[in-house]
Formats: sequence, C-alpha cells, structure tokens
Amino acid sequence: MNIETVGIVGAGQMGNGIAHVMALAGYDVLLNDVSAEALEKALQVMAGNMERQVSRDKISSADRDAGMARIKTTQKLSELGQCDLIIESATERETVKQAIFEDLLPHLKPETILTSNTSSISITRLASRTDRPEKFMGFHFMNPVPVMKLVELIRGIATDEATFDACKGVVERLNKTAASSEDFPAFIVNRILMPMINEAVYTLYEGVGNVKSIDDSMRLGANHPMGPLELADFIGLDTCLAIMNVLHDGLADTKYRPCPLLTKYVEAGWLGRKTQRGFYDYRGETPVPTR
Repeated sequence: MNIETVGIVGAGQMGNGIAHVMALAGYDVLLNDVSAEALEKALQVMAGNMERQVSRDKISSADRDAGMARIKTTQKLSELGQCDLIIESATERETVKQAIFEDLLPHLKPETILTSNTSSISITRLASRTDRPEKFMGFHFMNPVPVMKLVELIRGIATDEATFDACKGVVERLNKTAASSEDFPAFIVNRILMPMINEAVYTLYEGVGNVKSIDDSMRLGANHPMGPLELADFIGLDTCLAIMNVLHDGLADTKYRPCPLLTKYVEAGWLGRKTQRGFYDYRGETPVPTR
C-alpha cells in the first residue's frame, strides 16, 4: 500500500497539526472542514508554526515553502475520496464520526485506508459501519502534533496486517514513534493519563489541596512538565470528561467515575484555555487559579 496523498477531516487544533507534519514529510495533503473560516484559520496557524520552526532552525525556509505548497483545502468531503489515506479528526463524538465515514464511503477508491484520530472511541465499532473494516484503524496523534513524538496505532478486530504496516510506515516517515495498542477504551495514553487528571480533580474537590498546590506538587514533586489541572485546561475539560465517560461506560469500573467537579466545570462552559476559563482564568496577563 503506497501512500502519497492524505485527506484530513477537521481543520481544528489536531487536524491542522496533522496536516502540518504530513506536508513537511512530503505527503500531498487535502484538508477538509465544513467551515471556510476554520480552513483559513488553519492555514494561518500552520504558516505561523512553520515560521517558528524556521526561526529555531528546525526546518529550512525551502522546507516551509514546499510544505505549505503541498496543502490544499476543501469544504467538500467527497473530494477526499481519491486520497490514499484519510484521517478523520473531527469532534470526539461517535455519531459525528460515523456520519463522516458514511458520507465518505460512496466516493472512496477501493484501496483507500480509513483512520480515526479518536482518543478513546472503539475502532472496531467505527470500522463496522464502513465497507472496509480490514482497511480501518486508529491513528491517534498527541497534541501539539508538530512537537509530540508519539502516535498510537490501534487495530480494530478486523484490521489487516497490510493496513497496520502501511500506517506504521507513515509514522516512521513523520519521524515519530508508533505505539501499538489494542482496541480497548481510551487505548494506552489516555487510559493512564485521564484517571490521573480525574484524581487531581478529586483532590481539589475534596479540599486536599488547591489548584496551585496540586499542580506545584506534580511539577516539582514528580517532575511533570505541567501540573495535571493545567494540562486538563490545555486538553479541554469537555474532552477529559468525554474520555472518562468512555472509560467508565466501557470498563464498568467505579475507579473511572468522573469527578463531579469536572462535570460541574463542563456544565458551566469553563472548558479550559479554549474558553478562557477552567481550573485557571486566562483572561488576564497571567493565568489565575479559579480555586
């Protein structure tokens, strides 16, 4: 399976990051979104991020120019059908993802590989709704994509070896490391990371420590690059809650019960950095703990 053209569904933070690294690795990229504004913003973000890489001598000006030239955008999902590999990177809601794949199916080449950048949803279940479960797998990038070196590759129950090998080859061409995961709720990274974040929220909820003391403890006591509550704000509290619900529902174990305080923040619309408030308030010059 020779992959040269990559279609990406969703031009948000993850989608534009995936387009960025794919283009720099020499793939022709077609980036899709329902919003023209989102596509325009994605191009601006990618140009800015590549310029930052040039200024830090990570890539050359020629690399940047060639990379940006390889990226095309479209609001028509059907135009992705001729790509060799499609990576769905839309909202973390299963119904949305299923609808995207159903709309794509009539337009696909027989050999096109379908993948999802989902952080927690069953690959086997998503694949079963398509005409090619053997050519379907999870392709989970970490955020921010241009910086983070890991990609989780998740086989569904029907994924064949050729599809896995082709996707592993893409990861290697991106100069990233592939971690092979079985298709169980939240895979590897989020199976371990999200309960830690959830426990940090419980620690706050129960009054064991405040936001600053919890984050300082994990940064300075466990040498984490950022505290768990700061990290939750970076990821998005709605995403953290969604993944905890997937773990709780899928594994039926009370240790994955989402903290009520996490639910309360999401209900308030305090989702972290993207809404300017979460466990920290980002509306001033420096973030201020909200508890």
